[in-house]
Amino acid sequence: MPTSTSNPSQGSVNRAELRAAALAEGFDTVGFAPAEFGAQPGKYLEDFIAAGRYGDMDWIVEKAARRQHPQALWPDAKSVIMLGLNYGPEIDPLAYLEESDRGVISVYAQGRDYHDVVKKKLKRLARGIVRDYGGDVKVFVDTAPVMEKPLAAKAGLGWQGKHTNLLSREFGSWLFLGCIFTTHEIAPDVAVEGSCGSCTACLDICPTNAFPAPYQLDARRCISYLTIETKAHIEREMRPLIGNRIYGCDDCLAVCPWNKYAKRASELKLHPRPELIAPLLADLVKLDDTAFRTLFSGSPVKRLGRNRFVRNVLIAIGNSGRPEFLDAVTSLLTDESPIVRVAAVWALGRLAIPEVYSETFDKLVGQETDAEVRTEWTLSKRNNNEQA
Repeated sequence: MPTSTSNPSQGSVNRAELRAAALAEGFDTVGFAPAEFGAQPGKYLEDFIAAGRYGDMDWIVEKAARRQHPQALWPDAKSVIMLGLNYGPEIDPLAYLEESDRGVISVYAQGRDYHDVVKKKLKRLARGIVRDYGGDVKVFVDTAPVMEKPLAAKAGLGWQGKHTNLLSREFGSWLFLGCIFTTHEIAPDVAVEGSCGSCTACLDICPTNAFPAPYQLDARRCISYLTIETKAHIEREMRPLIGNRIYGCDDCLAVCPWNKYAKRASELKLHPRPELIAPLLADLVKLDDTAFRTLFSGSPVKRLGRNRFVRNVLIAIGNSGRPEFLDAVTSLLTDESPIVRVAAVWALGRLAIPEVYSETFDKLVGQETDAEVRTEWTLSKRNNNEQA
């Protein structure tokens, strides 16, 4: 939920002072946009929904009317203060994709949860606005129906690239966004006229072909959606394409040529935790709920929950080609969670020789009570025999 602060007495906002206060708070870039930002972003959202590209993220449909326009969310809003926090990585996010014994966690999730970090900064800045200038404010960090990227573009922070993410001349693809809606009318910044030119690097590198066209995303094929958002079983055709990515995907961000101009994160704002930089799959697959919560305390990964996370780990293991993982996979064939069992059966089918798979099949399939897990046993047996 957004945080709201108000003071009925409203004075004129000093843009320079507010920009300085935002930078002093630790933000790396700040811009101002009118709350009235036109109908085009809402039209893009309508097209996205009409094409069914939101997958099982039903909340996008349910909150579409409020998301389409800032003033649909808060009619009193006159201006939006957009703020960016640089999280440019020091290590190449693609460096560990060939390390089949390790899992790759998206750069943004290797440190503290950015929602908490950014929101605290926004709230302190918002309180200062109310204290100094009066009026009402609300703060948002990626948890309310706000189209941050079009607003950031309107505020001059960057432009939306062909991968649909915000691009900045100063920070490349690596900006966390937060915003403050206010009843103040603040002179807007000039929107950035950025360009991706003829470059298609972000589209070409996508392992799952999640971009139907430049500037369009089909979330159903996006690894970030598959490993983070969906609560369902990951489609069988998508699993081999995920590789060892166990939480999110940075490929389209990391390959962007604009990153070569990007500044690296200078402060200790969101430094990665060493244990979350390409952790060993052998350690992760053993996590029970308590160990999972302990490892990912304070991390956005924690919201995923142990079962879906282990599902992702098992898919990475199934893609590893490493038979040494068979004991760990076998131990999860009777896990309490069906979403874990489906992934374990699939990984077994990828790693075990047919004789071992058939023996395990005969032992366990008759005990399985979940229809989807039983179906996975049958499909994986067929594929296992074909691969032999």
